[in-house]
This record gives sequence, C-alpha cells and structure tokens, in this order.
Amino acid sequence: MLNLIRNEHMKIYRRLRTWILGGLLIAIVVLAGLFSHSGYQSNEDWKTRAAESIEHNQKELENPDVPAKFKQQMKEGIALQQYMLDHNYPPTDNTLWGGTLSAAGLIIMVTLFTVIIAGDMVAGEFTWGTIKLLLIRPASRAKILLSKYLTTLLFAATLLIVMFITSLIVNGFLYGFQSLNLPHLTVNAAGQVQEGSMLVYVFATYGLKLIELVMIVTMAFMISTVFRSSSLAIGLSIFIMFAGQIITLLLMRYSWGKYFLFANTDLTPYLEGQPLAEGMTLGFSITVLLFYFLLFIVLSWEIFRRRDVAA
Repeated sequence: MLNLIRNEHMKIYRRLRTWILGGLLIAIVVLAGLFSHSGYQSNEDWKTRAAESIEHNQKELENPDVPAKFKQQMKEGIALQQYMLDHNYPPTDNTLWGGTLSAAGLIIMVTLFTVIIAGDMVAGEFTWGTIKLLLIRPASRAKILLSKYLTTLLFAATLLIVMFITSLIVNGFLYGFQSLNLPHLTVNAAGQVQEGSMLVYVFATYGLKLIELVMIVTMAFMISTVFRSSSLAIGLSIFIMFAGQIITLLLMRYSWGKYFLFANTDLTPYLEGQPLAEGMTLGFSITVLLFYFLLFIVLSWEIFRRRDVAA
C-alpha cells in the first residue's frame, strides 16, 4: 500500500500544474493578508472604543423596543468588552490570530485545488490510457482505489498546512507576534466570561472547515471514477462545488432542505451556536455527512470494481 501511495504522490508532484497550484495558494494567502491589513486600525485606542461601546449598549438595554434576543447579545458584548478592559486584552481582529482566522475562509481555495487533483485521479488514468498498466500490477483494485483516495487527502492536508503556516507567518509580520498568548474569550450561560486557548479555537475552526473539504473532495473523487474524461470530471466537480451553496439557499425554504449535502458541510456556525436552520444540530449534520460519505465511497468502489478497462 505504501508503495502505491508513493507512486501516486510521484504522479502528482512531478507535474508542473501541482507546483503552480501550490505557489498560487501561497500568493493568494499573502495578498489576502496584505489586503486585510490595508484596512488595519491600530489597537492603541481600543480601550476608548470599548468604553464607548459599553456605554452605548447599556443605554440600548433600557430601550423597551429592542428585542430580547438582541438585548442578550448586548449583555454578552458588554461582559466581553469589560473583561477585556479589566485584563488589558485587545480585540483579536487586528492581531495575528484575527488574520489567521480570516484566512480560514481561503480553505475554499484549498478545496478547489484539491478538487482539480481529485477529479483527475481516476479519470486521468483512462484519459491517458495508463489504467491498464496500473491494473496489471499484483495489487487489487481495492488497494489501488484506496491508495488514490488517501493520496488525494494527503495532498489536501499538505495544502492546508502550507496555507496555515503561510497565514501565521504573514500575519505575524503584519500585526506582530506579541499577541501569540492572547486567549479566546467566550460568555457562558450564566453570563460569565471564560478564557480558552486561542490556538485550540483556531484549530477547531480549521478542523471543521477540513470536514467540508473532505466531503467535497470525496464527492469529486467519486465523480472521477464515473467518467473516463478527466476534464469532464474536473469541470463537473467544480461546478457542483460552487453551485451547491446556491442550491442550498434555494432549498432551505423547505423543511427537507436540511438533508441536502451542502446544507451540512460547513460546521463552523455550531461554534457560535447558530445553526443554518431551526432543528439542525451538530449531531444531525454529522449524521447526514456520514451518510453522504459512505454513499460516495460505496459508489466509487462499485463503479471502479465493475469498470471495463478493455474499451
């Protein structure tokens, strides 16, 4: 199995396209950091702004026309800002961690680049006619398919690590590394502010985004086993990837829309306790994702196992 994975890695990294995608990802992260920093507001007067915000929210709490939901959010905001003032914790927005969290939105680029590779993993063998040479080896079709899938996931992990490290370094130079020890602040049900590890929170955000990446890449890999044309497989995978979010917005008006794949791929709203639709929970979304994941894996295996390579 290791030899098969090593062989698949050689196929990926010996192509100029792969290195172009990697370089493009680094360039996008750097440019995004610079663009975000262009609107940078110094944290030097953050205490003044925090005090003004607390005063404004306290006045709004006395307004009977403000809905209870917004009042609760204001109370939490007041508690957070007062805690920051008391402990001299500046806002994370204009810090190294704020920039790194913003870069999590660029995981869509990692997903896109991996989809390009995934769409070519199996279909490309048929396009170039190398599938026969691959199947005459003593390894079973199951091992061959598994090695291709694992190689795709390892490639995605490599891009994600490159993106994270690049973002951390770029934002460190832009905002300074002095905020490395800054905690992540949350308000519990009792209205008390709690300190947590910012690194754990960042990893949790990236980890939940990684689940979305794995699901879309698995779908693209399944599509690659269906078509013999790599260009068609890549094109269709990219189309579904971008159209999925639009379709989700259209389907969420119906109660059964929550069972749609792309309504559950982004799990980060659960970090803030704000699901996409009423009745959706983290456990529900994980169950739906597991169903689709197993469906994609079974379809990939059955199609590849039954595929006639003589044609």
